[in-house]
Order: sequence, then C-alpha cells, then structure tokens
Amino acid sequence: MKYFKVIITITILIFNISCGQKQTQENEVIRGASGEEDRAYSIQLMQKIVDPILKPLSEQKLHEKLPLKDWEINNERCDYRTTYIQAAGRTLSGLSPWLSLGADDSEEGKLRGKYIDLALKGLINITNPDSKDYQFSKETDTYERIVHNAYIAYPLLIATDQLWTPLTVKQKEDVITALKTHRKYKPFNNNWLLFASVIEAAIWKLTDSCEIEKIENGVNKHMEWYLGDGMYGDGPQFHWDYYNSFVIQPLLLEVLKVCEEKDHNLKELLPKVIGRAKRYAEIQEHLISPEGTYPVIGRSSVYRIATFQHLGYMAFRNSLPNSIEPGATRAALMAITKRLMEPSGTFDENGYLNPGVVGKQLEARDVYTLTGALYMSTLGLTHLGLPADAPFWTEPAGKWFQQKVWDGDVIGKQHEYYGQ
Repeated sequence: MKYFKVIITITILIFNISCGQKQTQENEVIRGASGEEDRAYSIQLMQKIVDPILKPLSEQKLHEKLPLKDWEINNERCDYRTTYIQAAGRTLSGLSPWLSLGADDSEEGKLRGKYIDLALKGLINITNPDSKDYQFSKETDTYERIVHNAYIAYPLLIATDQLWTPLTVKQKEDVITALKTHRKYKPFNNNWLLFASVIEAAIWKLTDSCEIEKIENGVNKHMEWYLGDGMYGDGPQFHWDYYNSFVIQPLLLEVLKVCEEKDHNLKELLPKVIGRAKRYAEIQEHLISPEGTYPVIGRSSVYRIATFQHLGYMAFRNSLPNSIEPGATRAALMAITKRLMEPSGTFDENGYLNPGVVGKQLEARDVYTLTGALYMSTLGLTHLGLPADAPFWTEPAGKWFQQKVWDGDVIGKQHEYYGQ
C-alpha cells in the first residue's frame, strides 16, 4: 500500500513540475466558450464520431462499410470479426446518456429523436438473427463476448425508456437472448467481473430475473480490491492506468443502482461507493494540466477522451464533488476534448477513427485494439446526458484546479480521501 501511494505521489509531482516550468503566458489556454457553444461543439463532435457507425448499422450495412485495416487482419491476438460488435456497442454506450434526455420540440430534441430512431434500429439489427448485421453468431463467439455484451447492456441501463421500452416483444426477446450469450464464459479475476455484473444487472432490470451470483461476485471482489483514496485495484494488483474511469467506477455505480431499485442488500454499499467515486472524479479533474493535457499512462490510451469518462459520468449523475465547480469542470473537459480529437490524423480519409492518443499513432494501440474498440471514445461525451439548463452548461467557464495552481490563485488544502 505504501509503495502504491509513493508511485502515485511521484508521478503527479513530476507531472506538475513539468507544467510549472513554462511561463504563465505559455500556460494560458482559452478559458472556455459559453456553455451553449460548448454543448453545440460536443454534439457536433459526437455526430462526427458516431455517424460512420450508426447510419450503416441502422441500414444493416455495418459489415459492408466498416473498414478492416491491415493491422487488424494480421492481428493474431484478436479476432478482427469482433470489430463490428465492438463498434456498435461502444457507439450505443456513448450515445445513451444524451439519448436518455428523450426527444422534444427543441432543435436539439428533434436531433435526439433522429438519433434515438437510428440507435433503436441499430440495436434491433445487431440482435436480430435474420439481420445482415447480426452480431451474435457462433463465428464470432469468443471469450471476449463478456466484454462486448457489456456494451450492449450498459446503454439499456442508461436509456431504458428510449432503447428498450419501444421494442416489440420479439425484439426484446432477441436482445435478452443476445445478452445471455456471455454466460458460458468465465470472466478474468479483474475488471472483467464487472462486465458480467453489468450484463446481469441489465437483464435483471429488464426481466426481473438474473444470475445474481455474477452481480454479487463482481461487486464484492471490487470491495475487496479497494486501495484507498478513491481508487480500486484492477484485480488483486494495482495497475497505473485509467481503468477506474473506463470500466470500474461507472459500471460499479450502475450495477449498485439496479441493486437499489431491486432492494438487494448490496444497495447498502452505494453511499460508500459514491464517496469513493467523488474522490476519483476530483483526482481526474486535478490531472488535467493548465494546457488541457494529462499524463498518458497505461493500457487503452488510444480510447482518447474516454480516459475522462468517469469525470463526465459523475457530472451526468449530478454527483460531482463540491471541491470542483461545474463550469470549470466543463472547461477542463472541453480543453481535453479539443486536444485529443482535433489533431490531424484522428480520423481516416473516410471519417473512421484511427488508433492514437494525438492524431494517428498506430504503435500506441494494444494487442486487443480493433477499429471498433476505438469507439470507446464516445463515452468521453457522457456529460451530454445533462440537460442544457444544468449548471454544468449554464455556469461560466472557470479555471480548473491546475490552472488555479500555476496562475498563483488561492487554492485550498489538499487532502486524501479517508472514507472507507
């Protein structure tokens, strides 16, 4: 435990020192546009990312349109045929918070209505055995089905009224049958346990039955793996990466929300887990440098803005810690978003995402990375699930923590999180 804390302390210290070595005028970034402008930018970016996936998927043409690059086809460690379900599930997952606001008569509400329709068609097409884009055939049935199904389950938890309620009885049966295909595989003893948990939580929410032991095991193991100061181990060991944001904290919270709805005794853990999640959100905000950069460390770095999924998720769930201001958090997330998504090479010539943190960086991908996996980036726009009149969008853009520090502004004392 001491070694773990020393590693984190040294890493952040080095990061902050490097930021402070630049002159103040070089550290200055645009403090942020209005919330209305930031929201419009985020929605346009979301459309740019998801349209090449969602539109073909709604027409049963994803297999026809989604490119297979040489570096995918020649990847012996990963079945390139799963790229389609990865693209579909991650796109639906990232869209779902925004879709959960529903359609209305505003311009944005009408646009949401269009995307709800596209998402519904996509969900139907990937789970209908007669569809050209059916994603659950035996040919693509690998142990990674646990992961891929989780990203079909997650949007059903987030946007139930939009993505589940309108389905016919037969379409609902197809979805549940597809979700259950994970059950013959045993998840690894790490964050994968929560993939199984969130799938069963969705099945439970939607059908009133589930394999409850998969939920209990995922939750209880992560309680065992809590390291302190808002951080969980990824299994028994600490991994210095962003899987607390990509997977662990948001999925744990969503699973426990279902336990609360179902009055299961695991609901008693929810206040404790929310306290830890608030501390991790604070840590994530503090990791954003004055220039809108952050330490790129660990696996899955090519998921770009999904690195800060948890911070956006806590905003979406109205659970940001009191220590950070909504307008400043918006400005920080916008700075990160523009840094990661605007450079040349982020998208290929046909508008599909390339691997990379900044631009096209093929060597940065992991052995399990396919083009479809890159659409995890949509989860970096989770805060779009907040309505336009929420303080996150209406408060003026302010300085986030590291800008205050390196501009010499008044800041409060820094404390670790002592809650258990």
